[in-house]
Parts: sequence; structure tokens; C-alpha cells
Amino acid sequence: MVAQLDTPGVNSTLSLLTPVAGLVQVFTSPHRNFFTTVMAQSLRIAGQGTPVLVVQFLKGGIGQGQDRPIQLGQNLDWIRCDLPRCIDTPQLDDSENQALQQLWQYTQQVVCEGKYTLVVLDELSLAINFGLIPEAEVLAFLANRPPHVDIILTGPEMPKSLLDVADQITEIRRSHRP
Repeated sequence: MVAQLDTPGVNSTLSLLTPVAGLVQVFTSPHRNFFTTVMAQSLRIAGQGTPVLVVQFLKGGIGQGQDRPIQLGQNLDWIRCDLPRCIDTPQLDDSENQALQQLWQYTQQVVCEGKYTLVVLDELSLAINFGLIPEAEVLAFLANRPPHVDIILTGPEMPKSLLDVADQITEIRRSHRP
């Protein structure tokens, strides 16, 4: 009598005896050309029903910001800094710096609320190296995030302190030059 067996439904909640701890992953490269790898992973995870947030700190130019996320499917929110341009220098005017700080504060807030299970912080290493986001704040954020949240950090020249707290480091290299 297979029909009488109590089987969990597709959308049922699975309770685990031991909670799964979130990981800190780092994707780094001397070249800024690996975002597609991280985005593919984000889309795959979101497609499985997991809430994902992708934050691009240094990308602008499309009038987006945290108030107007791009939603890819039901489970992936993608936000950029609300800037008229992409940031490629540590010299920002006051409004640009304010927009970046608002995005960083928003990111910390929604992660602490536990709204997302995977959060991608794209080009965070550049924001740190430019002195736009303090490295100590990022370390505190990683230490104090909800335990189930996975974080992916991307960018070239990742600070050693972030590499030291990472559970997984992926360094992408070119195997040949054309």
C-alpha cells in the first residue's frame, strides 16, 4: 500500500538535527573576469528555492540602488550602488560615498535579518583596498552574521585577513595568454 505511506511533500520543511553552518567563500583573481562563475552558482542556488542576494558595490550607471533591486526569478535579488558611474578609483565625491555607505549599511541589515541564505559581495576587496569600506567592519560583519548564511566575497587582491577567515578560496588564473 504505497499510497498510505507518509511521504514529505515537495515544499515541506526539512528539520535537521544539527544546523548547517554557513560558509565564507572567496573568489579572487588578478583579472576582473570571473563574475559569471559566481553568478552561475547564485542562479543555480536560487533556482533550487534558496533566497540569494547579489550586491555589486562598485557598479553603477543604471540608477538602481537598494530601493530598486533587479529580481531574477523568485529568489534572486541583485542590487548595485546607486551611482551615475562605475567606481574605479578611491576618489569619490560626497554623494557617491554616501550611496556606497548606504548600500553597505543596507547589506549588513538584510543579512542580519536572515532574509537571504546566500549573499554575494562582488568586488568587495576593491572597495576595501580603496578605503571605501573598512576591513574591520567586514570582519565583524562576517563574524556576526546569522550562522546559516553563506557569504561569497569576490575581487582581486583580497586582503589576507579575509582569506584567513574563508572556508574556501578559489583563485582563478589564466592558463595561457592569446
